[in-house]
Amino acid sequence: MEIKYVLLVLIPIITAVISSYLTYYFTIKSKRSEAILKFKEEKYSNLLILLQGFVGRTTSPELKRKFFEEQYKSWLYSSDDVVKAINKMVQLVVDSRGGNDIDPEKGREAVGNIAVEMRKDLLGKTKLAFNDFRYTDVVD
Repeated sequence: MEIKYVLLVLIPIITAVISSYLTYYFTIKSKRSEAILKFKEEKYSNLLILLQGFVGRTTSPELKRKFFEEQYKSWLYSSDDVVKAINKMVQLVVDSRGGNDIDPEKGREAVGNIAVEMRKDLLGKTKLAFNDFRYTDVVD
């Protein structure tokens, strides 16, 4: 009879401890995931802005240099598909020997694919294609 009373007291205590631990664990995991997502969003935003250095009238050696600095850092946080998309664009630049004689359609596709892969990494999926992403040149 005494064991029954002990169990009636211990089982709720053990259940409370286990549920508290699980709640703590999943809360920490959720906050960490949220922080990582926010970090990636900020870094991807910087990369997209710097991609302007390769597009249209906004082409700029300074922006290209800054993009490559960020691109090297992106190896630490980017998904494999984002790294591959960036590498394809970089290969286009290398093949053109850094000049501006890149086929505009291939350039738009490469830049658009980077944006699409970033969306997939941040959102998990997207229905957009590379040609849905466009830069607009700002005319002075």
